[in-house]
Amino acid sequence: MNADISLLVVGGGPAGITAALQARELGAHVTLLEASQIGGTSLNRGPAPVRTLARAARLARDWSSWSSFGLQGPAPVPDLPAMLANSERVARYARDKKDVAGHLRRQGIDLIEEAGPVRFADPHSMAASDGRAWSADYVILAVGGHAARLPIPGAELGLTYEDIASLASLPTRVTVVGGADTGCQIASIFEDFGAAVTVFEAGPVLVPAADLSVSAELSRAFTAQGMTVVTDTRVEALDQADDGITVRYRNGAGNGQMVADAVFFAVGWPANLSQLNLEAAGVRAEHGAIPVDEYLRTNVEHIFAAGDVNGHFMLVQTARMEGRIAARNSILGQARQATYDVIPSGSFTDPEYGRVGLTEAQAARQHDIVVGIARYDDLLRPVADGRPEGFCKLIADRRSHAILGAHVVGEYSAETVQTVAAAMAAGMTVAQVAELQLAYPTFTEGVSMAAQKICRTIGIGRFPQVWSYLGSDE
Repeated sequence: MNADISLLVVGGGPAGITAALQARELGAHVTLLEASQIGGTSLNRGPAPVRTLARAARLARDWSSWSSFGLQGPAPVPDLPAMLANSERVARYARDKKDVAGHLRRQGIDLIEEAGPVRFADPHSMAASDGRAWSADYVILAVGGHAARLPIPGAELGLTYEDIASLASLPTRVTVVGGADTGCQIASIFEDFGAAVTVFEAGPVLVPAADLSVSAELSRAFTAQGMTVVTDTRVEALDQADDGITVRYRNGAGNGQMVADAVFFAVGWPANLSQLNLEAAGVRAEHGAIPVDEYLRTNVEHIFAAGDVNGHFMLVQTARMEGRIAARNSILGQARQATYDVIPSGSFTDPEYGRVGLTEAQAARQHDIVVGIARYDDLLRPVADGRPEGFCKLIADRRSHAILGAHVVGEYSAETVQTVAAAMAAGMTVAQVAELQLAYPTFTEGVSMAAQKICRTIGIGRFPQVWSYLGSDE
């Protein structure tokens, strides 16, 4: 079946790997081109190694709570080379132990690693700089993206998260430019390792895309930890100074400057388009990405784009979903549309946060909503673990009782929010979630508690108030 169909997948990250495997499963002849190592950013430079480093940072942070558990001992001393070596170990495990390249080849996929940048020669062909060329009936572009820098004087003095692995020692003064997901993760890691951290965000709040309650809690927590959070501020230049890097910025109060040992940019993730020669294929790009329709087709009928390159969501889970759908639609025709209604995500900041669905502001524009908040200091597990700061917030429709979104701040938030995501995907009502017998004592109990609060507000289910917090949830 489909043995006469050939597919060229460009990019070996989550979207490209999944697309290649799905297309091969459907019987197509598949060639997968990867510029460097298979695995893309997520395995080689992104979530795998950075999450490992974040784990080391949290372990260092936890030393401050030892005495409350009756534990005595000296503070751990961060060994940056050893920590980076451990991060690389995890990246190698994900890449080599799982033998991604071998698995692809065993499935009959023609995998070309270290191909270098490839470019369109014509709408059906790609060529490498060494003269090699490949052609196919269909093409899926899954080339991912890269960390951006601000177009300001001295930008070359700044780093991105990819440069953490090149550090010889831990900087004592760190400035992070950009207060969204990645910026807050970088800030948290270095703060937990003892650096003095300043975060600059051009917008009015940290993590502008998050629910406002999450943004407010992160800002409060960061400030309580000793970070300096500066919003509504634009960094305008970096200058080399004798004692570090001078960061020049402007806000409503005027111009200012400060000195840091290291400055990290976390200001966006444009697609890797510059070397694709899209004009030769007639593919249109705009705003740093390739627009696609609901079937993930570009403006050229036989060319699809999946993952970060299309600018929808910069998430591994979304890239995998899009890779599957792009492959199915290229081989089978318009088989399935991409949907983005329920996409849980988490950021490994300190405190951690997770989210799924609509924010409260988004939901209020479209629905008559009810909000329930379970505070972590009302749950045994967070208190027992010495981490009572945080909350689980659910948003539901007052009439249909559908869950519209969830936002969690605190330990294990990325795991907790997935319980809500599963309930949303299954079409469970808030009353059904309130009835769940979730394990005790866990952080996830906050999901059912928040649901019960909503049910009491709506007047359904007749749940007794089993929590002690009697104040306002605002």
